[in-house]
Amino acid sequence: MTNFIENQKWRYATKKFDATKKVSAADLETLKEAIQLSTSSYGLQLYKVFIIENPEVRAQLQPVSWGQSQIVDASHLFVFANIVDVQDKHIDDYVQNIANTRGLSVEDLKGYSDFMKSKIVPLPVDKKSIWTSKQTYLALANLMNAAAELKIDVTPMEGFEPEKYNEILGLNALGLNASLVAAVGYRHEDDATQHYAKVRKPKHELFITI
Repeated sequence: MTNFIENQKWRYATKKFDATKKVSAADLETLKEAIQLSTSSYGLQLYKVFIIENPEVRAQLQPVSWGQSQIVDASHLFVFANIVDVQDKHIDDYVQNIANTRGLSVEDLKGYSDFMKSKIVPLPVDKKSIWTSKQTYLALANLMNAAAELKIDVTPMEGFEPEKYNEILGLNALGLNASLVAAVGYRHEDDATQHYAKVRKPKHELFITI
C-alpha cells in the first residue's frame, strides 16, 4: 500500500508530453487489462475504449480538444465511449458471457437478466446515457492507477467537444458517445507542472465520519 500511495503522489495531470517516447506494447497490454478488469454496475461494462494511434486522426481531434498539445504529443490517446441507449441485447450478451465463463445455462440466469432489464431498459435514453458515461470514469481510475504503477503518465481530459469526437470517430453510427479522453505517455522534462506541490484538501475537510 505504501507504493500505491507513493505512486499517487508521483502522478499528476501532465501538461506537456515527450512525443519521442512511446509506451511499449507490453505495457500497453497491461493498461488494457487494467481497464478490462475494472468494476462497473452489474458488471455490464457498457462502453468501448478507442486507442487512437493514427497521427492524422489525432490531428483532427486536437482542434476540437481546445487545441491541447497532449492530444497529439502523448504516446497514445484513449477515448472512452459510452453506450447511449442500453437495450435487451446488451444484457443478453452479458448474460451469455456469464454463462460461458462460469459453465452455467442462460436459463439459470434468467432471474438476474430479467431484473437488470426491468431496472435499465425502461429508463429514458438521456438517463441511460448519463448512467453509462459514469461507468467510464471507473475504468479511467483503473487506467490511471495501473499507469502510475508503471511510471506512465496519464492526463484525464474533459476539455473536448463530444459531438465532434462522435463525428470524427464515427461513434453515432455505433450507438456510442465520447464521454472522456485520457492522454497516455511520458512527461516532457520541460513540463514545469511536474515540480509543483500537489494541492489537495486536508483530510479533516474532506472526510465526515458519522
